[in-house]
Formats: sequence, C-alpha cells, structure tokens
Amino acid sequence: MQPEQHTSPSGFWLTAGETSPIDAATVAVISGTVTFSGVAPKPVTIDMSNDPGCEGVTLSEQVLADDGRLGNVLVYVKDGLAGRNFAPPPHPLTVAQEGCRYIPHVAGILVGQRVQFVDEDQTLHNIHPNPKNNPEWNQSQMPNSTPVDKSQNPEILMPIKCNQHPWMKMYLSVMSNPYFAVTGKDGRISLKGVPPGKYRIAAVHEKYGEQDQTIIVAPKQDKTGVDFGFKE
Repeated sequence: MQPEQHTSPSGFWLTAGETSPIDAATVAVISGTVTFSGVAPKPVTIDMSNDPGCEGVTLSEQVLADDGRLGNVLVYVKDGLAGRNFAPPPHPLTVAQEGCRYIPHVAGILVGQRVQFVDEDQTLHNIHPNPKNNPEWNQSQMPNSTPVDKSQNPEILMPIKCNQHPWMKMYLSVMSNPYFAVTGKDGRISLKGVPPGKYRIAAVHEKYGEQDQTIIVAPKQDKTGVDFGFKE
C-alpha cells in the first residue's frame, strides 16, 4: 500500500506518516543575494564548427558574473530538517542538449525525482556523469530519440559531460529537501515554504567552492539578508 501524500506549501510532496506535517500558517521565506568581487575571468570562446550539428561558436559557462552578482550558485538548506522526509514531485526535471550545451548548466532535483535528458540537436550526444555517490554511467543519445530517464542518489554538484563534445558540462545536485535554488545573473535567491527553525544554509559554486551560515527563522518571517559573497 502506498503512503498517503499531500503537497507542501512550497509545492513539493510530503509523505504522511514519515514526517511531521508542515503548518502552512507558519512557513517563512528565506531570501538573499550572492555577490561577486574582483575581476571575473572572461568567458572562453569555444569553436564548435567541427560538428555541423552544433551552432558554430559558444562561450564557457563556468563563471556567470554580472554587475557584482554571481549566477549558477546552488543555495540550499544543508542542516536543520532532521526527521522530515520529502517525497519527490511527480514530474521529472528536463535537461536539454541544445546548441551543443546542457541547459540548464546547474540544476537540482529532489531525491527520487527523475531527470530526463533530451537531445534537441541534430547530432549525437553522449551523457557521462562523473559522480561521487552514484554509479557512473555513460549513454549515447541520437537526435529526436527517446529521452534518457534516470534517478540518482543524494549528491551535490555532480558533474555531467558529453564525450562527443568535450566543452559540454553541467552540474546536477540531488537534494534531500526541497528548499534549494540556483541563482541567475542577478544572484538572487528565494527559498519559500520553509518551516520555522534553526538552519545551516549553504551556497556552492563549481569553481569557488562552498560557504555556509547558520540562521534562525521565525514563524511567517520574511527572512532577508541571507547573503553570500564569492571572490576571484
């Protein structure tokens, strides 16, 4: 018999009987900004013209810095939710191979949620994760073929590459709770539906590593100023 499920205020699924219910009347929002100081390295120009199925030229995505803000940073609740278990949402995350790039470059899913890789290009791709906590696998994918559908164990910033196109790389995080976000160019974060409590919040970047801070969140609080700063 399957356990009864209901949605949390943040839209994720909770498993009844395995976790304390989250009172929607008390949940809070954690928000802040990820900043960047110093001179950001210029994006490297990548010539893709040796494959007619690609689009000629693209730029590296390792450092997405704009006007003192840093993108592609995973911000998440690292500690403070012991005893709560979250069932995965029913829909998979889609990762597109488009323009001979992985889109998105950084992404997160909940444990048990599936991820689908879709080849949007008119060329062969090869999906090859290099994990620490998951089995390594390597699978080719033809254009317009059936999506490659996988599930993964918990892991932060698991690198995934394409053996056919060595510049193609992304980072997939498999999270134990739904309170995470990836920054865009504006560096902003917003974690919604968080129950009150004491938490360790972490921010991790593929090049600059991880930082964390401890915060206390009150019921119904709009907890602002949870900021992180990285530098070159």
